[in-house]
Amino acid sequence: MWRTRAAAACVICQSLANSSYGIKRKSPLQNLHLVSRSIHHPYYPSSKLQRPPLRISIQQFSSLNRLPLHKTKLLNVKHGYQSHRNFWLARLASRLLKVRYLILGSAVGGGYTAKKTYEQWKDMMPDLEDYKWIVPDFIWELDELVDFEKLLKALPDADDLAKLLPDFDKIGESLTSLKGFLSPGSPGETAFRATDQGYDNDKQFKKVSDKEKIDQLQEELLRTQLKYQRMLERLEKENKELRKLVLQRDDKGIHQRKLKKSLIDMYSEVLDILSDYDASYNTQDHLPRVVVVGDQSAGKTSVLEMIAQARIFPRGSGEMMTRSPVKVTLSEGPHHVALFKDSSREFDLTKEEDLAALRNEIEIRMRNSVKEGCTVSTETISLSVKGPGLQRMVLVDLPGVISTVTSGMAPDTKETIFSISKAYMQNPNAIILCIQDGSVDAERSIVTDLVSQMDPQGKRTIFVLTKVDLAEKNVASPNRIQQIIEGKLFPMKALGYFAVVTGKGNSSESIESIKEYEEEFFQNSKLLKTSMLKAHQVTTKNLSLAVSDCFWKMVRESVEQQADAFKATRFNLETEWKNNYPRLRELDRNELFEKAKNEILDEVISLTQVTPKHWEEMLEKTLWERVSTHVIENIYLPAAQTANSGTFNTTVDIKLKQWTDKQLPNKAVEVAWETLQEEFSRFMTEKKGKEHDDIFDKLKQAVKEETIKRHKWNERAEDSLRVIQHNALEDRSISDKQQWDAAIHFMEETLQSRLKDTESVIEDMVGPGWRKRWLYWVGRTKEQNIRNETKNELEKLIKCNEDHPAYLANDEVTTVRKNLEARGVAVDPCLIKDTWHQIYRRYFLKSALNHCNLCRRGFYYYQRHFVDSELECNDIVLFWRIQRMLAITANTLRQQLTNTEVRRLEKNVKEVLEDFAEDNEKKVMLLTGKRVQLAEDLKKVREIQEKLEAFIEALHQEK
Repeated sequence: MWRTRAAAACVICQSLANSSYGIKRKSPLQNLHLVSRSIHHPYYPSSKLQRPPLRISIQQFSSLNRLPLHKTKLLNVKHGYQSHRNFWLARLASRLLKVRYLILGSAVGGGYTAKKTYEQWKDMMPDLEDYKWIVPDFIWELDELVDFEKLLKALPDADDLAKLLPDFDKIGESLTSLKGFLSPGSPGETAFRATDQGYDNDKQFKKVSDKEKIDQLQEELLRTQLKYQRMLERLEKENKELRKLVLQRDDKGIHQRKLKKSLIDMYSEVLDILSDYDASYNTQDHLPRVVVVGDQSAGKTSVLEMIAQARIFPRGSGEMMTRSPVKVTLSEGPHHVALFKDSSREFDLTKEEDLAALRNEIEIRMRNSVKEGCTVSTETISLSVKGPGLQRMVLVDLPGVISTVTSGMAPDTKETIFSISKAYMQNPNAIILCIQDGSVDAERSIVTDLVSQMDPQGKRTIFVLTKVDLAEKNVASPNRIQQIIEGKLFPMKALGYFAVVTGKGNSSESIESIKEYEEEFFQNSKLLKTSMLKAHQVTTKNLSLAVSDCFWKMVRESVEQQADAFKATRFNLETEWKNNYPRLRELDRNELFEKAKNEILDEVISLTQVTPKHWEEMLEKTLWERVSTHVIENIYLPAAQTANSGTFNTTVDIKLKQWTDKQLPNKAVEVAWETLQEEFSRFMTEKKGKEHDDIFDKLKQAVKEETIKRHKWNERAEDSLRVIQHNALEDRSISDKQQWDAAIHFMEETLQSRLKDTESVIEDMVGPGWRKRWLYWVGRTKEQNIRNETKNELEKLIKCNEDHPAYLANDEVTTVRKNLEARGVAVDPCLIKDTWHQIYRRYFLKSALNHCNLCRRGFYYYQRHFVDSELECNDIVLFWRIQRMLAITANTLRQQLTNTEVRRLEKNVKEVLEDFAEDNEKKVMLLTGKRVQLAEDLKKVREIQEKLEAFIEALHQEK
């Protein structure tokens, strides 16, 4: 009987064990023998229990599944078997099961505790859903940087992991079957009470140490964040080096393929064109850029330098350094360099000499852009910075906002800075980077009110608190920094809040040392340990990533809308051009200047096509007009008053020599230069029929005036010309009768012209004659009557003495005056002399003309040197010498013109045109009008639209 009972107990235990680790999902009590069920649970029904539903669809296995499974055969025991006879066996089984369920209960309690701890950790973690935009794109693209497939292959398979995990589902089924066993009054209740009491004590201990656990978890979380931050920085550094190698390799092969502009460079070009575009048709620049604003000395420049990773801006202690907007385009490149938009020089930012030169150049450009009487300028300085690991974006550093105008500043400096800042911030797509000094009271900030006015909802504002290290040391209440960061201290909303440290205040600090100091500060700062700041809200590195990501997000959202706006503007401008100028090409200001330049150069070339005969005729005629008065008045008339031919020739030679040495060469050069100017002006202003375009008139006039101002005649020309003229005047040998007659004709023309001028002067002095008085009913004035009476008296004097000298003697003046007084005419002696000069001049010129007629047949006597002849024609020889000198001088000047001066003039014209081509203000001033402005707007709008479309296409390709 005992053996039978023992065998039955072994079978029951074995079936219980097999049911715990078998394949079939049945409760343990279902696998027990009916006798065991009646012992452990007397109220358990004898009917077969239904199988509970599966909790999961996948079959789970434990490590015990590897044991061989044997189907248990239950003994056929009759239902009428008495349980009290085998009571010691039931107690033995109960003891064994108590130990088993104690172990299971401990496992369940431990699992519950672990689950609750996990829930607490989960509640403590911040909700980062709203800050996904701050995390840079490459974090989501780590699968491109890390080979996850290789990591997955290194991990064990899911089946192996399933075999290592405990079979919690089966434990749960076992606990369900023990429900009756753990009911009040059951043998297992006492054991589980002890377990529950231990659990309650553990729960009470846990409540006591919650604060300590929270502190430990915060420290552990901070360490984990810093750990991953360092890991990301290491990966970024490796990626930076790899990209640098790739870019350097592309740089070496740049001659083998066409250079492709980067995306940010294409976008920066569009912004540069828009900065020069005059929005005449309400087309405003709404393209995104990062506008950096802040109070003076708030650390704007330092933040920009940390983002650019170089000390590129001028620095000063307390004084205003940023005097004009500076547009900085950051892009990635193999070398850390900077260059200006309008210059090809590259500044190596790894060398201190180049950095100093760059800072000096920026300061010079700022000061040059500031107009006289002003402190700041609205002109934008465009700078591009390239380097490994730089975040691609476009930033505009604005002058710091001031509260008071100090000495040395213009009175309107404060208002000008406000207007510049508003002009940039009113762009609805501009990202406002608001810089606030954390070491001073927030109530003293001016820029926050300005930013709040421009962006009340804070949808495009990023708030940056600088000098946090000083703020933490000086601020008595640490919560004040948190209030500033969260925008609770003043009514300003922002898209994101950041805290940075930009150095210890030493201008000689390097960027690397500042980054190390910043990282060390935030690692030990209470701001992170007390959860005032999150890890993603600190360091300029995170700020740069966040700003770049926000910038590109704004670009992608708005660039296509801007392209459509410029497309509509282009259509309007093209329609206006077709309606107003249907037959003209759309030439902008630069194209019109090139066209005018070609016309001007063609006209200068036309000077070389002027015939030598035309040059000489013009030069000879102009030169005689200039010197004829001097020849007649100072040479011929004084010499003609001499008594004989010898004295006449001597006087003429002396006066000609003096004239040649002092005045004649200079007069000749002046005449030549004036003649060249006249011809040049004639070609420049001459209209060419229907092809003439009056839009070029102002430009041509300006080019002509500037060229004439710059041109100077060759200084050596006078010396060579003096020798030639002196030799020409020394010659007295008239070779043939033709030259003799030409000299007589030249003399007659000259004397007749002088006689005509003299008679005109006399008529003005004495008034009209009797014919004019009778025909035109005009009379003489009192003075004219006096002069007329004086003239009549002087003419009587000449008739009495035809050989009278040129000057009146004093007694002759007295005689004339007394004769006039006897007729009742009171006259002044000066009036008598003045009238005599004109009367005698007329008499002399008439006598000289009569002498010319007599000398027409005097060439024969000239050849014989007037021997045995009463006729003397020395005055004819004088005029021949003058005429020959004029011809030789004109020929010499013509040679200088055609060989030297015209070419030099052409060179000056080219220089002036080149200078005008580089001076945009000059072109705007000289090429004006509605037609020019319309063509200029149309060209710029087309260029902007084309570049925007190319940028959008490249942006889609990058996606």
